[in-house]
This record gives sequence, structure tokens and C-alpha cells, in this order.
Amino acid sequence: MKTRSLVAFLFFAGAVCSFAQSTPKVDQRQKIQKARTIEGVKSGELTKAEAKSVVAGQKKVNRMEARAKSDGKVTRRERKRLQQAQNRSSRNIARKKNNERSRS
Repeated sequence: MKTRSLVAFLFFAGAVCSFAQSTPKVDQRQKIQKARTIEGVKSGELTKAEAKSVVAGQKKVNRMEARAKSDGKVTRRERKRLQQAQNRSSRNIARKKNNERSRS
């Protein structure tokens, strides 16, 4: 009986923690920006160096998200900072895709 109670408690605690750490908007935006980067490389709009820079920016956002989730609660301030970082990253992708450089 104690084992079942413990398993049920752990399952419930895990579900609550994963719900508290949920950042679906951030995750969706990350997927979209990753797709934009891949498309830019395939089309030749991004050079290797530009793509490397864009990926580094995305990794920074991922680290920020992990740090925000680490305490089990993503606060309003953390969400705002994540959104600002994603906005910077998005502008960076757009600038690099639309400059005069191209892969040769």
C-alpha cells in the first residue's frame, strides 16, 4: 500500500512540476526560428559563419529557458526576458538572411 501511495505521489508531483515548467510559446517559437535557419542555409541566404552565429543565439535562448525552468516556476519576468531574447534572435536571423552575403 505504501508503495502505491509513493508511486501515485511521485507521478502527481512530476505532473505538477512539468506543468509548472511548461513554456509552449517559447518552444513553438524556437521551432519556427530553427526552421527559418535551416531554410536560410538550404537556400544559400545564410553563410556558414552566419548560420553558426544564429545557432549560438538559439542556444543562448535555450540556456535561458532551462535556467528559468530550473526552480520549477517560470515567472512573468523570466517569460518577458525569454521573449525579448527571442525577439533579438528573430531580428538577427532576418538581418543575416537579408544582407548581401550569400553562400558560394
